[in-house]
Amino acid sequence: MRAVIPVSVLMLAAGAWAGELKITSEAFDHTYGIPRKYTCQGKNISPPLKWTGVPKGTKSLVLIVEDPDAPDPRKPKMVWDHWLLYNLPPKTKGLKEAVEKLPKGTLEGKNSWKKTGYGGPCPPIGRHRYFHKLFALDIVLEDLKTPTKKQLLEAMKGHILKKAELIGTYQKRQ
Repeated sequence: MRAVIPVSVLMLAAGAWAGELKITSEAFDHTYGIPRKYTCQGKNISPPLKWTGVPKGTKSLVLIVEDPDAPDPRKPKMVWDHWLLYNLPPKTKGLKEAVEKLPKGTLEGKNSWKKTGYGGPCPPIGRHRYFHKLFALDIVLEDLKTPTKKQLLEAMKGHILKKAELIGTYQKRQ
């Protein structure tokens, strides 16, 4: 008797074999809650992040953390940028919790607080989603002098090899 292997298992195995770019965190699972310590109600430190499947030909990585539900998830009006990093070396496997020293060559962009660095979830109302987007690029970007997300995305145009997302959620406790 032949074993029947579900298509989803075959697709998962093929994706892993083909080098599917994936971003994960040991602090929270995809689409689940971000622990309080990574938010404005906690220590406001960056969560640990890991990635795998960086494709051949990648010259640099970009990490963008954003909240598309600002200010109210029932009536979003803007995307709030929490963290922008670019020119992460392609051999980098992730970032430690509360990362202070970024990998050599990594540059930072301005978040929506008009600062560099990580700013944790701090939604004014409701449960928000926080997208941790990782991009593999075929170039090392020039020094963009602390760009906004718009400037960073413009510089990335035509150079994205692969993209991965990790989504976490958070709602303030009163």
